[in-house]
Amino acid sequence: MYSERFLHSKNNSNMLRLLFLIIFTLCNSAFASDYGVYSPQNYKMHSDEGERILFIMDFSNSMSEYLDGRRKVDLMIDTMLEILPKINPNTSVGLRVYGHKMGFTAMDACRASSLLVPVSKGNTFQIADSLNSTHPRGMTPITYSLKQAVKNDFLGFSGKKRIILLTDGGENCDESPCEYAMELIKVRKDINIDVIAFNIDDEDDLQQLECAALVTSGKFYTANTAAELAKSISNSINAKKDVDAKIISNY
Repeated sequence: MYSERFLHSKNNSNMLRLLFLIIFTLCNSAFASDYGVYSPQNYKMHSDEGERILFIMDFSNSMSEYLDGRRKVDLMIDTMLEILPKINPNTSVGLRVYGHKMGFTAMDACRASSLLVPVSKGNTFQIADSLNSTHPRGMTPITYSLKQAVKNDFLGFSGKKRIILLTDGGENCDESPCEYAMELIKVRKDINIDVIAFNIDDEDDLQQLECAALVTSGKFYTANTAAELAKSISNSINAKKDVDAKIISNY
């Protein structure tokens, strides 16, 4: 179900259109599944493989801004350094970052997304090192990062896969994570996108991010403090598989 904020935003006309598109996409996806576009056998869950999680973390320039006396990027990294050792060793995890490069052109900046640590078991130390050596610089290519993750980062993996996207702002590279998520579920049912909106107050940005989580049966979290950020990441990592979409707000 949509949250009250999602249904009663200041931009009701856009939201009604978005609601229609989501319902239409979900119906088309179900129809396509019945007629061979998506085959459940192709993505059968193998319980012995364990879950695979890819963190997509925001290193755009706005992460240099201060929140409660500290840079947001430092709050994010410190929280991850605390949580990473607690991840089940049987869980395969990886790290993709975006916004860590400026580029000579806007197009270059909107392609600044890199897989720093491939998804595998026992690599939390590599993730910690990569986070510590990465600095916020550029744009916020969320949709491009999601596309790269789906296309490349989970290549060859069967079973369920979870993306945990952490961002302090909305897409600013002329793409829509919501529209991409609606296209994705037409052909893929094995990927859930959890979104953690960190210190975001723009309604349009929140709606886009919430939609990307909702249509992929992922979870949506908001965090405005370091404590809420830690709770959101922990909840996302421990989220049960194969759950219905649910919006979770920390405020």
